[in-house]
Amino acid sequence: MTRFQPAGALRGTLRPPADKSISHRAALFGAMSDTPVAIENYLYAEDTLSTLDALRALGAAVEVADGELVIRGVGLRAALSTTNEMLDVGNSGTLMRLLPGWLAGQQGGRWVLDGDASIRRRPVDRIARPLEQMGATITTADGGRPPFSVEGAQLTGIDYVSDVASAQVKSCVLIAGMLADGTTSFTEPRQSRDHTERFLVGARVPFERDGLTVRVSQTDELELENIHVPADPSSAAFFVTAASIVAGSRIVLEDVGLNWTRTAFFQIAARMGAVVLADLEPPGTQRAEEPVGEVDVAYAPLEATEVSGDEVPLAIDELPLVALLGVFAEGQTVVRNAAELRVKETDRIASVVEGLSALGAEIEATDDGFVVTGTGRLRGGVFESRGDHRMAMLGAVAGLASEEGVEVRDMTAAAVSYPSFESDLRSLLAGS
Repeated sequence: MTRFQPAGALRGTLRPPADKSISHRAALFGAMSDTPVAIENYLYAEDTLSTLDALRALGAAVEVADGELVIRGVGLRAALSTTNEMLDVGNSGTLMRLLPGWLAGQQGGRWVLDGDASIRRRPVDRIARPLEQMGATITTADGGRPPFSVEGAQLTGIDYVSDVASAQVKSCVLIAGMLADGTTSFTEPRQSRDHTERFLVGARVPFERDGLTVRVSQTDELELENIHVPADPSSAAFFVTAASIVAGSRIVLEDVGLNWTRTAFFQIAARMGAVVLADLEPPGTQRAEEPVGEVDVAYAPLEATEVSGDEVPLAIDELPLVALLGVFAEGQTVVRNAAELRVKETDRIASVVEGLSALGAEIEATDDGFVVTGTGRLRGGVFESRGDHRMAMLGAVAGLASEEGVEVRDMTAAAVSYPSFESDLRSLLAGS
């Protein structure tokens, strides 16, 4: 176990690690390109290394030159292996759901995707349904979960209406749509992350958006320019939370991705009273470039809030941090419409409620979220990460604001997305 003691103020400037979602997509789109693609500031963490390993297995060349990652791809329609090759996605749900969109359009090919114990609990049927409608064959284990096989085919475009707002499912269908005859549309109930759409625009793929519906048409090749990956706002959110609940804190986070589909947590924290200053991208912005900028955060008294509806998919990875903010906020903080949290690396509703309750928080689970009664204090104790990277980092931040300190079980899980988390946290504590 790793112990995190009550802390003095956090001070200083930090550049969080590269964006995990964008890194996955940059590597995948690079592998689908006909010309080499240089990726500046790629995230080297367990999840994104799984993506590079899978792309190597499919024939792409991956190398580091002059500090940049260079992907020498095999093209959109590649002569990929047809030998029933096993592709290990590790702990990466993003890789598990995006890669089949490409594989499904490779006629005659067959691959089996599998991963760790966490991956084997995550649903595959969400991507299996649209891919099968397009003509591919997807065979899953019991319960619609991994391991599962993808058999490629000549795909046909469909108009798919999703019952969940999931950027991963949307991305899978759009990638398959590039290989399908005709036009493919995807309609989601609420806006989700739009990184894949930006890659499509940047790669000059025939693409259009109409409200919550996006459309892509068959294309022959990708024209992708070199890519800069900004710092991850989901990783930055842990420091935003820490600075908001540890008295006297003032930090600046540099080069953070400020894509409007990723910054809802910053707005939620500000609504609760935290001082979070950033030049956020206006909602509804449609462009290829990912906006970046500084996020200036300072401690302030907090008030409770409610998070529900359209905000949920835009802050899905950060909602456990809303629970921690709620512990230190006056009133009752409520998160609704977030049942998606139950099918992440762990059941994050159960994880955050049980974890914070063990530390002395007044928090209750609901079917699709949780309710936190702010007490302004957290006793401390032992926090079970359950092997979930975001839960591990949540426990660490909770320790800083606790009275007695927090011991986090399996803190090494943070390496899935943020290998240098502990050292970066120490650097801000040393700055006070």
